Amino acid sequence: MKTPQQSYPSLAKELGTPSVFLKREDEHPYGSHKGRSIPYMMKTYIKRDNVRDFVISSSGNAALAAIRMAVKQNQNNPDKQITLRVYVGQNIDKKKLEKLHSEINNLNSKISIEQVERPKQEAFKLDKDGTATSLRQSTDDLALEGYHELAYELMKIPDLRAVFIPTSSGTTAQAIAEVFAKEQPTTQVHIVQTTACHPIATALGADGNSTESSVAGAIVDNIAHRKQAVVDTVNQTHGAGWIVNDEEIESAKKLVKETTGIAISPNSALAVAGLKKSLEFKTKFEGAVACVITGQ
Repeated sequence: MKTPQQSYPSLAKELGTPSVFLKREDEHPYGSHKGRSIPYMMKTYIKRDNVRDFVISSSGNAALAAIRMAVKQNQNNPDKQITLRVYVGQNIDKKKLEKLHSEINNLNSKISIEQVERPKQEAFKLDKDGTATSLRQSTDDLALEGYHELAYELMKIPDLRAVFIPTSSGTTAQAIAEVFAKEQPTTQVHIVQTTACHPIATALGADGNSTESSVAGAIVDNIAHRKQAVVDTVNQTHGAGWIVNDEEIESAKKLVKETTGIAISPNSALAVAGLKKSLEFKTKFEGAVACVITGQ
């Protein structure tokens, strides 16, 4: 499912670089870039292993993608319906919870959203005892295969020299870097994290102060199971890691709005904030740069 990738000369001019493209994953039918991997994982498990029961621990884009996939699967296959349990934390933002519930209509009783004290542990428990297959991108390499499609779309941007990716677990970045390292080594892959969560960026040599929280609340994976794999693949592309603070994120949001008319989330603004920071550090790109606008 292709998403728009358009050049914005006014944004590039303000940033001081030749060409900037925004890859609009926020316009993906499944709600975000997670629509590349979560549905792919579910389809593979359904077809290959005849799995009919799934569980996911997420309060954001991954849960949204899983719900939309489950709704579609059950509408199109009334005789082969699947179940999906979505575990969210007790302190989930009310608007996020309402958004997830709004995706489930009365005909989808096989899809449930449950607030629990320890969402990840509950999902792991169901997976371990064979009750449901856990959709966990941070440890399941099927997720990488889903994101390869995104990399090949980005490769169609003429003279692409770098891609900036908001990063939590690093799954998206690893998959994209794998493709570029092999197919188009002239394109760098850069990952961007927050002052509240930056294990992968730090491992790539980035410096930044630490804070307890960030306006980009989707960047949460401090364990980072994929850390070494991401570092290795990003280094193969000669990319880097960047750590940005709330002020830099809000500044990037404002800049995108003023130069393109597009309102993006703080999570998506990480990509532009990372690009801006790299240019301030005198990084030069002689061709196009793409910023992945991941979603809410």
